[in-house]
Amino acid sequence: MSIIRMYKKTDGGVLEFREAWRDAEDGVFVVNAGAVGHQSATKESPAETSDAGAALLAAFETHAIEDGFRVIPLEEQYWVIAQFALKSVEGTERDRYLERKATSSITSFFAWRGIGVVDRSEFGAGKLNIFTVAPDAAKAVAGIKICARESDLDVTKLSIGVAPYGHLDEIRGKHGLKKGATFTL
Repeated sequence: MSIIRMYKKTDGGVLEFREAWRDAEDGVFVVNAGAVGHQSATKESPAETSDAGAALLAAFETHAIEDGFRVIPLEEQYWVIAQFALKSVEGTERDRYLERKATSSITSFFAWRGIGVVDRSEFGAGKLNIFTVAPDAAKAVAGIKICARESDLDVTKLSIGVAPYGHLDEIRGKHGLKKGATFTL
């Protein structure tokens, strides 16, 4: 599935997004748009063939560029890592359930609000790390906290770290750490 996701800042400083893709299973072209961090509005139109979907996607991209939207390069985005402390070093079946639930919940929450995407998840020494990429780190941190509460994830075990995309070694804790504690992967 090919998806185009673009952003622009309004004159008032609000980051907005527009994204589009063809849902081949349902034969529709989907446009999702709104202010980053808020529930988006979605419109669907028929696109029964892949050629029809490709034409609609090209038109969407042209129109979005004309409206001032652009694809934000990874170098201008941030790693935002949701980290859950685990009870064991290697992780249990319950921890793997947490990984599936948290990854799915964050993916959905971010997608419908234009916040960013889940890149991957990894188990570390007694930790579950869910790596997300986002154009606005503060909105991603807030989104993870809201999502964790709404999805009944264990927020008492949640820490969040942020780093520029090209500099994961510069990660800094933004939530859940004791004062002075360092965020480690």
